[in-house]
Amino acid sequence: MSLLPVETALERLLSAARPVTETETVAMGDAQGRVLARDVAARITHPPFDSSAMDGYALRSDDISKVGSIVTVIGESAAGNRFTGTVLSGQAVRIFTGAPVPDGADTVLIQEDAERLDGNRIRTGFVPAKGRHIRPKGQDFRQGDVVLHAGERLDAGRLTVAAGMNYDSLEVYRRVRVAILATGDELLPPGSSTIGPDQIIASNTLGIAAIARENGAEIIDLGIAPDRRSSIEERLTAAQTAGANILVTLGGASVGDHDLVQSTLVGAGMELDFWRIAMRPGKPLMVGRLGDMQVLGLPGNPVSSLVCGLLFLEPLVLALGHLQRRDRLASAITAGALPANDKRQDYIRAKLDRLPDGRLSATAFERQDSSMMQTFAQSDALIVRAPAAPEAEAGSPCTILLLR
Repeated sequence: MSLLPVETALERLLSAARPVTETETVAMGDAQGRVLARDVAARITHPPFDSSAMDGYALRSDDISKVGSIVTVIGESAAGNRFTGTVLSGQAVRIFTGAPVPDGADTVLIQEDAERLDGNRIRTGFVPAKGRHIRPKGQDFRQGDVVLHAGERLDAGRLTVAAGMNYDSLEVYRRVRVAILATGDELLPPGSSTIGPDQIIASNTLGIAAIARENGAEIIDLGIAPDRRSSIEERLTAAQTAGANILVTLGGASVGDHDLVQSTLVGAGMELDFWRIAMRPGKPLMVGRLGDMQVLGLPGNPVSSLVCGLLFLEPLVLALGHLQRRDRLASAITAGALPANDKRQDYIRAKLDRLPDGRLSATAFERQDSSMMQTFAQSDALIVRAPAAPEAEAGSPCTILLLR
């Protein structure tokens, strides 16, 4: 089987994505980052009355047609405690930001433009235009206006306006459920007190879960399955029972004697779409579908797993969750020379520096072994090298995939 190009693999993966349709109602305090399932119309009008945008004096514009006009202050209007009378000719009301503009007044003179005189009078030092510093009723939205729309992700601004429209809960799409299964007799959970001479710590689960969770997913941790078909089948059943939208397996997706994931899933009914991608690291990637659940088999090496997680799992979670694909690509120049590339697309771990002219400079780590987690943790980006890319001299332009 020939190696599939990265973009072709991603296109095939996403073409099979079926966004979640189930919804739930969540409290506003729990709605951050969630995706609206319904349009949201205002329950009230805001502002509910003509209000002052500044501290000053509410008065009639006809009374202050010239600098030096004098009016008498007859009361005060504060937020939550309005002036209940009517402003007549020659009168003004002391008013504060957000307070209702009293009947009869059509303009607010800011306090810096008013000189206080004896006898509750003020003298004007400026002639504001009629209606100045007044926020009209309904300026923001009116009852029944559709302000937020289905498919929008709830952030600080959208949560604020939803609360302002008098909502304490909202209907959102259910989170995408990502079940993660690590496989291998050699694996032990982090924090293990006893580690055998042939064993390693299963670190990939946490990194892959972080990628999924950062993009709005709910994580179902299936733990570690030893290299036995029955154990993998048990975890598969657990993922289906939990209603997982995506099953991510870590390791064991190849076709070696001890790689049982692919054959076990195919035996359970998985339709295998493809496996093996023309990329480095991450060639042994598997994609399939088992009923309503998409299957993404990631390599066992930590860096390969993380790179594939960013390239394939992240856009899949976003697609299922009704969210736009994130654009992590940017432009930079290489700090050092890069050798000519072979038929696979390379993702090279690198540190970034900002040059005086504002451009980014990418310095590749000397060692790029896919088992080296430390260099990935220290990396700011991956230099993307297309298949058959020629040798690049230091200072050459390059494409980078931002990690942070």
